[in-house]
Amino acid sequence: MSTSKKNKLTYNDLSAFFIPLALSSSLTSFTHIIINGTLSRGENATFIIACYAVAFSLFGIIERPIISLRQTSSALVKNPQSFKRITILFLQVTGIIVAISLAISYTKIGDWLFIQFFNASEDMVYTISQTFKVITLVVIFSGIRGIYQGFMINQLETKWITIGVVLRLIAMLVVAYIFITTDRVTSMVGALIFLVGMLVEMLISVWRGQRLLRRQKDNKEPSVGKKEMLQFYTPLVLFFVIQTLLIPVIYAFLAKTNNMEAGIASFALAYSICQLVLSFFMFTHQIVLQFYNDHREKVIRFMVIISLIPTLLLGILCVTKLGPWFMKVIMGADPSLSNMTIVVLTFFLFRALLFPWVDFLNGYLMLKKRTKKMLVGQIANLVTVVICLIIFVAFFPQWNGIIGAASISIGELTGLGVVLFNVKQVSKEPVLSTLEENIR
Repeated sequence: MSTSKKNKLTYNDLSAFFIPLALSSSLTSFTHIIINGTLSRGENATFIIACYAVAFSLFGIIERPIISLRQTSSALVKNPQSFKRITILFLQVTGIIVAISLAISYTKIGDWLFIQFFNASEDMVYTISQTFKVITLVVIFSGIRGIYQGFMINQLETKWITIGVVLRLIAMLVVAYIFITTDRVTSMVGALIFLVGMLVEMLISVWRGQRLLRRQKDNKEPSVGKKEMLQFYTPLVLFFVIQTLLIPVIYAFLAKTNNMEAGIASFALAYSICQLVLSFFMFTHQIVLQFYNDHREKVIRFMVIISLIPTLLLGILCVTKLGPWFMKVIMGADPSLSNMTIVVLTFFLFRALLFPWVDFLNGYLMLKKRTKKMLVGQIANLVTVVICLIIFVAFFPQWNGIIGAASISIGELTGLGVVLFNVKQVSKEPVLSTLEENIR
């Protein structure tokens, strides 16, 4: 998109910026469909998938500090000087993560972790460890991709992010096909498919990002300071880590309901559907970061329109015949599980309505470089969810999967309230110069 951020902004411009980001987020979910579809074709597929799932679960935790680099880059990196600073931060963070990963891969720490925290059996440990060694490399490629994509978002080049994801999926399909046709499917193959896909996306991001950086070589905007970058980045990491804890906590409580298997299964399916719908709206914070300062009213009107879409989509699944069809044909659920899942899904409608606005308001806090206040909202969300889980399991254990969905929705409401309060407080603060902010 060639339109400058300070020029007249149209809804077409906003759509051209947002839709590629939304598509890239949704398409990324197909990564795991490709991998799981490949692993399910291996000999002893249950064992293979279980080992990969444990390795990937641990990867999901250690990748959180890397994911935060993309938001940091999009918010703070305006020129090559700032990009050099975030590159240094990336190298420091990656060095720590790689050191931890090596300890897990090559010492008894990993064996103990896999068995005690992920309930893996001893015969799974070697396979998990070998898979984790490969998947650790994905962290490095993901970090490089993230800092370049953040800069691309800042330059409004979001279409290239979608192009990168599409090429990533094509590469993964090719690699998956090769392993399937040669009958060499193992848990490590899942990690290799993931690694190749991330490598391709990273190369596209680096190629396009470098071209954009060369265009900005004469940009005289003040370079962001190291202290300011850390103050923005560190709370963001904690924000994502707390977010990661939410689902394991819910599963632990659902195990105490009247029908543990039905509760966990119906919640897991409903949650995956909700996340699939919401994945299209997980970049609303970027609209704020890139356009809010110069086009406040238009951005809010655009947000009002798109924020209703996830609720409408989930509502259609909950109240029309499309829901049972989707559960049977797409998700492969039997009639009993299908009916339970749709009931649980109705309790996610409230979350679907609130989530885009929580992300939008968090975008405002990112814009004002108040990520500590984002963290407060996430903590309030988690605490509320835990309190609700305790109460519901104690008094309404027959609700089963509904307990998880209702707790998440109430937690989202609390998070929205806290974030809204913080946004109002920040909006009343006097505007400070960059120099004054750094001194403070």
